[in-house]
Amino acid sequence: MSYQALYRVWRPQQFIDVVGQQHVTKTLQNALLQQKISHAYLFSGPRGTGKTSAAKILAKAVNCERAPVAEPCNECDSCLGITDGSIPDVIEIDAASNNGVEEIRDIRDKVKYAPNVVSYKVYIIDEVHMLSIGAFNALLKTLEEPPKHVIFILATTEPHKIPLTIISRCQRFDFKRITARDIVGRMTHIADESGVQYEEKALHVVARAAEGGMRDALSLLDQAISFSQDRVTVDDALTVTGAVSQVYLNRLAKAIFENQVADALQALEELLFQGKDPARLTEDLVLYFRDMLLHQTAPNLEESLERVMLDEDFKELAERVSPQHIYKFIDILNEAQQEMKFTNHARIYIEVSIVKLCQLEVESNVSSPEIGQLLQKVQSLENELNQLKAKGIPAAQPDAAPAPKKRASSSRKGFKVPTGRVQEVLKTATKEDLNLIKSRWGEMLEVLNQRQMRSQAALLNDAEPVAASSNSFVLKFKYDIHCQMAMENAGFTEALSSILGQLTGNEYQAIGIPENQWQSVREEFIKHQRNDDPDSAAGGEAEEEDPLIAEAKKLVGEDLIEIRE
Repeated sequence: MSYQALYRVWRPQQFIDVVGQQHVTKTLQNALLQQKISHAYLFSGPRGTGKTSAAKILAKAVNCERAPVAEPCNECDSCLGITDGSIPDVIEIDAASNNGVEEIRDIRDKVKYAPNVVSYKVYIIDEVHMLSIGAFNALLKTLEEPPKHVIFILATTEPHKIPLTIISRCQRFDFKRITARDIVGRMTHIADESGVQYEEKALHVVARAAEGGMRDALSLLDQAISFSQDRVTVDDALTVTGAVSQVYLNRLAKAIFENQVADALQALEELLFQGKDPARLTEDLVLYFRDMLLHQTAPNLEESLERVMLDEDFKELAERVSPQHIYKFIDILNEAQQEMKFTNHARIYIEVSIVKLCQLEVESNVSSPEIGQLLQKVQSLENELNQLKAKGIPAAQPDAAPAPKKRASSSRKGFKVPTGRVQEVLKTATKEDLNLIKSRWGEMLEVLNQRQMRSQAALLNDAEPVAASSNSFVLKFKYDIHCQMAMENAGFTEALSSILGQLTGNEYQAIGIPENQWQSVREEFIKHQRNDDPDSAAGGEAEEEDPLIAEAKKLVGEDLIEIRE
């Protein structure tokens, strides 16, 4: 084949060509100049970010005839031989297909032999996380103390799968995703050198679709060049990457904000007819609204935008849509995106989501000009009211005053404890039920937090179960207001009962009582119990008094002792 893919033709041959990894290349260059070469390196990071390329450049630099150098010369016999793969002392191994113990033992046996042509024998093991446990164990000792003429360079996309014993024997360098700006800069250089005609916006579309990988970006650019006629246009890039045109996104977003369901569904239908993937379209919409939110809150951070181009239609729409709208748009689209992973009918989910977005009712649906008009009306009404007061006309009728007072007095009412229900629980309470609830109390709080009920769960921080029967339990709160807020929330009490039912096998109904009232209710109950039956114990407590408590009463007297569960 005479033609080679762009990412092969333009593979980096020097550290300066490795884009977006200055934190790695600078360190390696300093080590080369100072002749502080380690015996083992681990290059980890996402695909297409330059790990293997950096490994080959390092192999050339340490073996360059002009060493020590920060960059390989790519002119001497050593550099040229390593580049074309004709020097046997630089060995590239694919661990995905050579992951057995025998292959590693073969390396261990041959590593002691001196290099034939160059100064250092370099082993580049790609996708090293694919090695088996036995292969890793066979590599351990050799990797820790190899001969002075051997360098190991391990490359992986999944460093968490490598044993810590291997990682600790290497100098680790983490390659990061390449920014869209760096990818565009590199593609611009390649296109100019290759004589390719292109639109600048088309390169931005390709860079965003590459998701931080230079190899993916060059592969997509290769496809776009093949797809185009004489010039790579934005439409060509959108077609190749499967992304949606900005025009369609602006049109769809405008129809959603204006609650035009028919127009929004028609725009969606056209996109799906063109072969756009519903899941990819949903992702594009999420990124579109995300970029709109960033443009509203931080307009100077243009480099942070993932999806949009700042055209006039986008800017005009961004001025009209409120952040509250965008929050709900992203929530609904993200939920649909999650559901699409588990269905064969992704189109239905995106259609339903578009209808939901069009029918949203957001509180702050008033634009800035309308707010200004409302403020002017309020100001004029205040002026008229002041004029009436100046003429001696009363501002309000006397009969209108009592209504707010009635509301105020009702709002100041405290929580009314259901004393009868509490005493019913105490009559049939058992320690077994109480201990069962207490043993599951921590798990119940965790479940509440997982169900996004953190504010309600916070009410239970200073609450504890103090008595329980077979179907109900008394929940003591430290503060009256917390007790009132919890017990008047029907959804919260139902959730509490349901979760305890799942954890204990018995649905207990919670009865709240403030701490300052619990003691009096309990003492009153004990008093009645003793009057009715002097031999009975209160609330399912043990009939025989604890010997320690009895002895304490003898020593200091019953009045000075407070018994707590």
